[in-house]
Amino acid sequence: MLRNFTAVTEFVLLGLTSLRELQLLLFLLFLAVYLVTVLGNVGMIVLIQVSARLHTPMYFFLSHLSFVDLCFSSNVTPKMLEILLAEKKTISYPACLLQCYLFIALVIVELYILAVMAFDRYLAIGNPLLYGSKMSKRVCLGLILVPYVYGALTGLMETMWTYSLSFCGPNEINHFYCADPPLIKLACSDTYKKETSMFVVAGCNLSFSLFTILLSYLFLFRAILRIRSTTGRHKAFSTCGSHVTAVTIFYLTLFVMYLRPPSKESVEQGKVVAVFYTTVIPMLNPMIYSLRNKDVKEALAAQLSRRKTFS
Repeated sequence: MLRNFTAVTEFVLLGLTSLRELQLLLFLLFLAVYLVTVLGNVGMIVLIQVSARLHTPMYFFLSHLSFVDLCFSSNVTPKMLEILLAEKKTISYPACLLQCYLFIALVIVELYILAVMAFDRYLAIGNPLLYGSKMSKRVCLGLILVPYVYGALTGLMETMWTYSLSFCGPNEINHFYCADPPLIKLACSDTYKKETSMFVVAGCNLSFSLFTILLSYLFLFRAILRIRSTTGRHKAFSTCGSHVTAVTIFYLTLFVMYLRPPSKESVEQGKVVAVFYTTVIPMLNPMIYSLRNKDVKEALAAQLSRRKTFS
């Protein structure tokens, strides 16, 4: 795919607001959110690595979800914090394309990790006797590798479509990071192929991953209803609660953001939604999985008790 000539070497990110007083307040707010995000996700990864009781497929996938959330937030938030304080709110053309690439790739990886986690819960509850053999270490590595490879290739394809566009006029992006919808509005060449590709990729991946999750939970709930004891059912439902919460929040925001044609109104509304899924969701996921998960709380308590003993 050959890129057309572009006169634009950098873009201006308009950010969330032009009010200086509000910019400082937002900087402090999002800095705190980002620090909590980093601490929460790094803490989750480290806890899963050091705690023997968490060396199971479920927590193996959860550690990768935390890793993707950490990368996802780090791809957007530092630049957002920079433009909130900087006088020159610019991003170079290559850095903009890189941010677009990482954003698309990481979103797709997270979509399919959530789908893999739903499938894992179905096998754990629906076929507990065969779970250990079916979810071997080799199978788990394969299930986690596929989303990374597919996300990387899809992100590259979508970024190449953006790279093929010509930008020869306005260079102000009405957003706080390089996102496809507002970027497309600046192109002075035909964007039909790029828009079509964006809708097809977003629609297919959202639909297929969500279908996988819903199908897994359909069979999962049927398996739970076959459990005779009330305690057993409650325990089975509780292991799925965190995942259902995370899936619901993530998919609702993505459907609102991407399954609409780029327009002035959709871009403005999209900024508000984007704040939620680029900064808030990566912060919430570790909290959702730790506060609602008995194993994680017990593992954390055991590690804290061990450190206190050695100190």
